Amino acid sequence: MYEQIQSQMINMSKQFANAALQANTLALQNAEKLIGLQFKTLEERLNANVAFFGQASEARDIEDLKTIMPKGLELAKEHAERFAAVGQEMIAAQVKTNQAIAELVKSQVEAANEEIRNVATQAADVATKNVDKVVKAAARK
Repeated sequence: MYEQIQSQMINMSKQFANAALQANTLALQNAEKLIGLQFKTLEERLNANVAFFGQASEARDIEDLKTIMPKGLELAKEHAERFAAVGQEMIAAQVKTNQAIAELVKSQVEAANEEIRNVATQAADVATKNVDKVVKAAARK
């Protein structure tokens, strides 16, 4: 009986370790995705800034600066919109990853509960058989 319980505990420990590994894998994949998204956005915005400052450096008089100013404001607006959109994408990716991890945990808990239920049922059956044997032995005396 002890060996059976011990083997069940070992199996459950292996299952939980595998689940933890899967959860860590999901979290790392999400982090990789988020970092890639941030770098891509940073690169896009940096290229836009370089292009704008390249145009701005060619301005020689007030009239050139007047034409550059609306472009600068548009660039700032694009930056704000893009960073807001990236923030929303990052939150959505994080929520999706958290849901996947929660599903993984839920399935592990359900599997553990089923395993415990099976062990408890087996233990109850063994106990019932032993009680029946004791009662029959006592009835014979």
